[in-house]
Amino acid sequence: MPSVRHDFTKVIVDILNVHFLDHGNDLLEKSELLQYLNVKTKAANRGSKARAGFANHYAIYVLVEDYVNQGFHKHDDYHEYKGAQFSNLFKRQRELPFGSKLQNHALNHRLNQEFKKYFPTSQHLPIIRDVETNRYWINENLLKIVLRDSTVNIAIAVKEIIEAYIKAREKAFSTFMTYCQELIDIQEQKPEESVAFIQGLLQPNIDARVFEIVSYAILKEYYSGQKIYWGWSPDELNMEYLFLYKTGRCNANDGGIDYVMKPLGRFFQVTETIDAGKYFLDIDKVQRYPITFVVKSEDSVKEIKESVQEQAIARYKVKAIVKRYMDCIEEVINIPELIKRFNDVLANSNGRNVIEEIVLQSRVEFNVEAEEEDVLAFDTVTEQD
Repeated sequence: MPSVRHDFTKVIVDILNVHFLDHGNDLLEKSELLQYLNVKTKAANRGSKARAGFANHYAIYVLVEDYVNQGFHKHDDYHEYKGAQFSNLFKRQRELPFGSKLQNHALNHRLNQEFKKYFPTSQHLPIIRDVETNRYWINENLLKIVLRDSTVNIAIAVKEIIEAYIKAREKAFSTFMTYCQELIDIQEQKPEESVAFIQGLLQPNIDARVFEIVSYAILKEYYSGQKIYWGWSPDELNMEYLFLYKTGRCNANDGGIDYVMKPLGRFFQVTETIDAGKYFLDIDKVQRYPITFVVKSEDSVKEIKESVQEQAIARYKVKAIVKRYMDCIEEVINIPELIKRFNDVLANSNGRNVIEEIVLQSRVEFNVEAEEEDVLAFDTVTEQD
């Protein structure tokens, strides 16, 4: 695997240098596990907009922590260990900052699958699992590295590297939240800063979760000023403002629809791709009910629709089927359209509401209140170590 260098690489090398007498770079070149962590920590210093991806980090962390707690980094008898219980590992993962919503996928297969993608010729995978007993081990072969004619154990260093990454990500997100809060306070005095901030969040390379939150905040406020009249007879009409509901967690593979509008009953799905297969799968989930797609793309609406249609024709061939699916795409909202609608919100002096919604949804999505408690507990544990 080619060497990858980024801001957090220096932190990794510095930690290794402390433990192994300035041989940090040599160890990074020799260790597949360290190289994997190096790739997976690129987001450390990129602010909250970069995808953090804690699941695989934490799968490694809890197994290495168990390994260290049992003293196997000092004693050569790990091969006799009966393994860590899944329930204990899973509980520990969820105690870590930003880990309260993690599922079991990384421990069970996802980490090993991704590791194999990066190191297809490697003889070792990070996690060893006994399906019958539901016991787990870290692959000790990845922790023992031959360095200058002797074998060293990097378990403690691996644990500290992941801890440093956690702290860096927590700091980056705290800065993001603080900035959001400050923007609420200064929005009336310096609205141009708020505009630049929101527009900076509407970029193709933004974290999918942040894009979904920002899109929701803009569209909720945009539609909130619109009203419709409806009723069971022309003589008895009800007036109701449109309201957009967020239906689940951001970027979750839960098969759900992202936003629902009341009282029109419109469905909204947020997506990063222009993939006809995904669009049509979403349409099939709701029995071909019309969906508005909010697309993280700067391509024009026309280009997006044409691309989806071309893919559909290549896949299905039958024009009637393609038309049936395309008719279910009620509307496409791209990044330029989101910015346009945000400008409409600003014209009505409601930019503050958008920022407040971003703060609220970010705190919910990233479980900030619970995470703050977890971080304090985590800091206490690591300081004791």
